[in-house]
Amino acid sequence: MTARPLLDLPAALAADPVIAVVRAPAIPDAAALCEALAAGGIGWTELTFTTPEVTRHLARAARAGHRVGVGTVLTGDQADRALAAGASFLVTPGLRPAVAEAAAEAGVPAVLGALTPTEVADALDLGAAAVKIFPAKAFGPGYFKDLHGPYPGVPLVASGGVNAGNAAAFLAHGALAVCAGTDVVPPAAVAAGDWPEITRRAAAFTAALRIPSQQGS
Repeated sequence: MTARPLLDLPAALAADPVIAVVRAPAIPDAAALCEALAAGGIGWTELTFTTPEVTRHLARAARAGHRVGVGTVLTGDQADRALAAGASFLVTPGLRPAVAEAAAEAGVPAVLGALTPTEVADALDLGAAAVKIFPAKAFGPGYFKDLHGPYPGVPLVASGGVNAGNAAAFLAHGALAVCAGTDVVPPAAVAAGDWPEITRRAAAFTAALRIPSQQGS
């Protein structure tokens, strides 16, 4: 597989810090979904291997020029399929060396999942462009400040239980970016192709980031 110019993912996420994570039983039009999210201010879309035919949806969105990646990547084979379909980035729920290796060979950033300080170090050793802390809600926004003690400057992404009510707190406590799940992309709304509702939810989520949060201190 031909390597691509490596996206500076941390810099890109610093400028645009929300990733919409889509878990749906069906996606009628992945390009339209990405357009709806972008209209609400979310420029990153992560489809997942829990959606049937995800690589077909990915390819359609990528051909339309959207910044779309794939999550819940567990194996090297899945990574290769996602990369062949045009994934801009790969995301794992935990440490997956084969996925990290495939991403590195293709010149595509990998966001590796971790929770403990040891796992964060392992993710960095595997070449993660950023480390996804999952499930973020279980430990709260303050955990990100704690992690930055031993890992200053490490790009951390909050995922799992992040919503419009707590997203600003995660960013304020040191998360580089946050993942928006069902708060923005409910599976039923995605499957129904209710793009105006998706745009409304995305706009509400991004608007909440501009409001100082008192949660998680």
